[in-house]
Amino acid sequence: MELTKLPNIGPELARLLDQVEIHDSEELKELGAEMACLRMKAQGLDVCFHKLTALEGAVQGVKKSQLAPERKAELRAFFDGLPK
Repeated sequence: MELTKLPNIGPELARLLDQVEIHDSEELKELGAEMACLRMKAQGLDVCFHKLTALEGAVQGVKKSQLAPERKAELRAFFDGLPK
């Protein structure tokens, strides 16, 4: 499925994912939000917690505001542990 058909993925985030060789929903779901974030960071692309939660929402098929608080806390710990 096209990335922009997923919740939270607009044209700009889809373009960034394409730059790191994530071209469709199946690839994103297989990799997961954290690995997609790591790929973007490794390419020097702008990564923020907002994008990470958007990616996780897309993986789960929900708006990022609907992510479970526990999952958001896991993502926050992951993001805060990334090198600056």
